[in-house]
Amino acid sequence: MNIQENQITIHPLTPDRWDDFVTVFGQNGACGGCWCMYWRASGKAFTTSTKEQRRLGIKALVEAGREPGLLAYVDGLPAAWVSVGPRGDFPTLNNSRVLAPVDDQPVWSIVCFFVHREFRHKGLMRPLIDAAVEYARSKGAKIVEGYPTEPERKVGASSIYLGVTSAFLEAGFVEVARRSANHPVMRKTLT
Repeated sequence: MNIQENQITIHPLTPDRWDDFVTVFGQNGACGGCWCMYWRASGKAFTTSTKEQRRLGIKALVEAGREPGLLAYVDGLPAAWVSVGPRGDFPTLNNSRVLAPVDDQPVWSIVCFFVHREFRHKGLMRPLIDAAVEYARSKGAKIVEGYPTEPERKVGASSIYLGVTSAFLEAGFVEVARRSANHPVMRKTLT
C-alpha cells in the first residue's frame, strides 16, 4: 500500500535534522556503511575509509552548512533519503565510464536513494525525485540528471540505490545516453 502524498514532508538535511538522518540510515550507515559518501569520495578514498570516517565526512558537510540531500518524513517519522547536488559534488561520477558527463552543460545530479526498511515498497521514490528536482531548481539548476538502474530481474533494495528508470520517466526525465544495458543517463530540463 502506497503512502499518501499528504503524509509525506521532505526537508533538506541540516544540522538540526542529523539525528533523523541517522535514524533513516541506521547505525550501520545504510548499505555497507556508505553514509552516502561513495559518490563524494574520489578513487581509493572511499574504499580505504572506515564506516566511521564516512559518517564523520557527511556530518562535516552538514555542519559546514552544506545540504547534501533531502530527508522524507512519513507522518513525522524519518523515512527516506535522496542525495542531490551539483554534479561537481560527486567526483566519482566523472571517473565512471558508464556515467561520465554527456556534455559540458552544468547539471545537478540525483545519485542515491535510501529508504528505511519500515517504509520500503510504499511509493517514496517518486516524491523524493520530485522534491530533489524542486530543490535543485530553487538553487538555480537548469538540468537535473539521474542514473537509475534497469534491473533484468527482481533485486534487493541495495541494488537500486540509484533509483529505477520507471520512477524517473514518471517524473518527466528522458534518456540522453546509455553506455550500459542497465544504466541510462536521464535528464530533466527545468524551465
